[in-house]
Amino acid sequence: MQYKPRTLLVALLLVFVTKSFAQHKTYKITNGIGIFGAITQLDIETDNFITKKDNGFLFGASATVDIPHRWYNMSYGMQLSENYIGIEGRATQGGQEQELIQYKLFAAQLALLGHIKLIGSHLTIDAGPMIQYNGKLELKNENQEGYYINNYDNLKVEDISAVSQFNFNGVIGASVGYGFFRLKAQYIYGFTNLLKKLEDQNLDTSGGDARFKGNQSMLVFGAMVSF
Repeated sequence: MQYKPRTLLVALLLVFVTKSFAQHKTYKITNGIGIFGAITQLDIETDNFITKKDNGFLFGASATVDIPHRWYNMSYGMQLSENYIGIEGRATQGGQEQELIQYKLFAAQLALLGHIKLIGSHLTIDAGPMIQYNGKLELKNENQEGYYINNYDNLKVEDISAVSQFNFNGVIGASVGYGFFRLKAQYIYGFTNLLKKLEDQNLDTSGGDARFKGNQSMLVFGAMVSF
């Protein structure tokens, strides 16, 4: 009879341990690679110039981490883009005409994004920081060299090419899809002053503001294939 309490204790411990292990779940975290392409619309939010957004294109790749037991997933990736923007100008110094000067801007962007799950991984809200390195503003049409920028008396179109090349952005967007295919939309906003470097160029800013301030604003619409 003296062994009964020990026997009962061992039996209870076995039941507890068995139940605990039975309730433990193993989650499979899945890593993947995504390749995507998109069209872009670039604008610069500024009071210095009169701008008009234009279409460009983008392609890139991202590494994704699918975490099934969390309310979010993560990804990090790199994308390269060729973007276009119009800035209003004129052919002659004292002219009154309004002509759109087309510029292009190449950019490389690195982003770390969190993906908030709304309907599993099929519909997510995407947000996170982005670091950008971009080239100078380049004239799309060389025949417009020597034109003047509106809002200034003597500022020429080639004078504003040396924009700031390192910028910090924020990204917000959404993704929808099933399996290996997803559609994506993003809004990218530049927190840093894209035009700040122009203040160091000793430009003739007569007739306009000598302080340059402009924030990048970009829309991205595209698709991604994962594997």
